Amino acid sequence: MILVAWRHGLRVSELVDLRWDQIDFVSATLHVRRVKRGTPATHPIMGDELRALRRLQREQQPKSPFVFTSERAGPFTTAGFARMMERAGVEAKLSFKAHPHMLRHACGFALANKGHDTRGLQAYLGHRNIQHTVRYTELSPTRFKDFWRS
Repeated sequence: MILVAWRHGLRVSELVDLRWDQIDFVSATLHVRRVKRGTPATHPIMGDELRALRRLQREQQPKSPFVFTSERAGPFTTAGFARMMERAGVEAKLSFKAHPHMLRHACGFALANKGHDTRGLQAYLGHRNIQHTVRYTELSPTRFKDFWRS
């Protein structure tokens, strides 16, 4: 769950509502349905993530239309994921309380630091307003890297 949330910059509500019909294993793509009037997108799924999702689908009992289910076989809840993130943060000995939205921010900053442009980030994260995306590129160390190169 953490890998999928981080890699795709998902809000926790988008993550827990993720369904198998949004994943195309043949083309290795994820069809992201955004909340908060966000722009939907199709994201590539990397090999490690694809293998983990295939395994999860194969081993999921009982089968569910939802990708992530609880021990009681119902869809995972936002509160359940928040508790899981907090426990993972404690286990990792973080000096702060980890919460799910940190994964979305981490995705934005990681992509900005790789040199992706603001418009591309906006589309990837599903922001309707570019002002919500600008925060990620303002602090990027590569922000001015290629300004004088042709």
